[in-house]
Amino acid sequence: MRVGLTGGVAAGKSTVSAMLADLGAVVIDADLLAREVVAPGTDGLAEVVAAFGPEVLTPDGALDRPALGAIVFADPQKRRTLEAIIHPRVRARAAALEAAAPPGTVVVHDIPLLAETGQAASFDAVIVVDVPEEVQVERMTAQRGLTVEEAESRIAAQATRPDRLAVATYVVDNTGSLEDLRSRVSEVFADLTAR
Repeated sequence: MRVGLTGGVAAGKSTVSAMLADLGAVVIDADLLAREVVAPGTDGLAEVVAAFGPEVLTPDGALDRPALGAIVFADPQKRRTLEAIIHPRVRARAAALEAAAPPGTVVVHDIPLLAETGQAASFDAVIVVDVPEEVQVERMTAQRGLTVEEAESRIAAQATRPDRLAVATYVVDNTGSLEDLRSRVSEVFADLTAR
């Protein structure tokens, strides 16, 4: 069973991902893979530096994510350039990890930009972690120290809430308590394993 997991920034997708892993799913995290494919010494990092210049590196040669983020979140064309470098590498690595999963496993692909990249149809089911935009802004300013403008810019760079919900097989509302969330995730996982 191949499952896509997505949600807007600060919706709580990572928490849901961890809960699914605790329930027995094999989770393939696109964000972790995106870091892996641009680690120091990789061809991915070399291509990012060729496209954006050495100013996107830290003094020790690693990718300076805040510096790169400031560039790509301000310019949709530059964001597409970055995505063209990273996405094919992430997909190839995810396919290798999925192929290594035991037969009969629920394999969850945690993909922040699932709706944006048109991948929903390639999964047996899609879980969307959902909260209103004002909750996203509140969480990013309180927990991540972003300004309201920075938070809104990150939200604007992603699919709209209706576009994400349109690809959902399951919607997981994350505006309640952690126990409410755990209960809903368990319900969804039970349904997935029964399919």
